[in-house]
Amino acid sequence: MSSALAVAGADPSVAARAPWIDDRAFFDRSAADLAPDLLGMTLIHETTDGLVVGRIVEVEAYLGPEDLAAHSAHGMTPRNAAMFGPPGHAYVYLVYGLHHCLNIVAGPAGKPEAVLLRAAEVTEGAGVAAQRRSGAPSNRLASGPGNLARAFGVGRSLDGADLLSGPLRLAPGRSPAAVRRTPRIGVPYAGEWVNRPLRYLIADDPHRSRP
Repeated sequence: MSSALAVAGADPSVAARAPWIDDRAFFDRSAADLAPDLLGMTLIHETTDGLVVGRIVEVEAYLGPEDLAAHSAHGMTPRNAAMFGPPGHAYVYLVYGLHHCLNIVAGPAGKPEAVLLRAAEVTEGAGVAAQRRSGAPSNRLASGPGNLARAFGVGRSLDGADLLSGPLRLAPGRSPAAVRRTPRIGVPYAGEWVNRPLRYLIADDPHRSRP
């Protein structure tokens, strides 16, 4: 956990005023190392619709060009260019033409890796998230990567956004009591990488996604 934290200004929310990560070195490491440390952390997004805050409960690591499931496996494109940039930025893409997915760009040393945020527990702004999610049950508001992006109001306009400066940012949270590792979901094309245990989730958390 980074010890270099910046304090937000005069936001009305207690969560929005909390210290957030402002040290890029926190993100400048392998996605496999960053991913489990993101569990229990707080995701914050302030929009004109309102503030949504949540505790991250499920993530997946994508390890760069050698990882056949990673978007960077076939080189840089306009879609995945954010993965090739500095760590600590958002990588947002559209899947199936319907759902946005929020990733956090990792390192190390310019290597294009990222961590996909798969699920979160919405702890503040549930009303805003529920409107975006058409009244989904409270424990399913941000369950699954597409649902998480929709609940938090994340779209392609945030692709490349710097998480150190907001309005999308991360803050320390409660460390999980137990973490599970499993293979990633929905990557049958990834050859030997299909069964790598690069999905991390808080054990028995009701807000995690459904395989």
